[in-house]
Amino acid sequence: MVDKVEYAVQDYYSDDFAWCYGCGRLNKDGLQLKTGWDGDHTVTIYTPRDEHMALPGFVYGGLMASLIDCHGTGSAALALHRQNGHELGDGAEPPRFVTASLHVDYLKPTPHGVPLKAIGKVEAIHPKKWKVHTEVYANGQLCAKGEVVGVVMSKKFTES
Repeated sequence: MVDKVEYAVQDYYSDDFAWCYGCGRLNKDGLQLKTGWDGDHTVTIYTPRDEHMALPGFVYGGLMASLIDCHGTGSAALALHRQNGHELGDGAEPPRFVTASLHVDYLKPTPHGVPLKAIGKVEAIHPKKWKVHTEVYANGQLCAKGEVVGVVMSKKFTES
């Protein structure tokens, strides 16, 4: 298992699509989550900041939802990019996904002050729709799990 994501899909998004609060590399106030491959699974590792505390010693549930959400859309982008015959850094820009649905199950309180590791398994359910099953661990303990259905972002998404 990796301890750091070296090649993240978010690093290859065009500047127009790099502003998400959760995973946008250009959002200086955001989380700047990074999602990459670890074998046939995807991984995102993030250490919550002080402002992500629900109460002393525990992580705010909204952060967990954001982690699962952005991990899911990033994972879907990685999977479709690979299915299209590409790998990160080969010159082809990965597809960008948006969230169609997000489901989170909180299994136990998540300790604050330790790295969180989101591990995802990706499943194609339609050529433009992918489902990502994610488990989030803290200190090796499963704290939350979730499911994201991501949809390829249409070129019309940003048109008014």
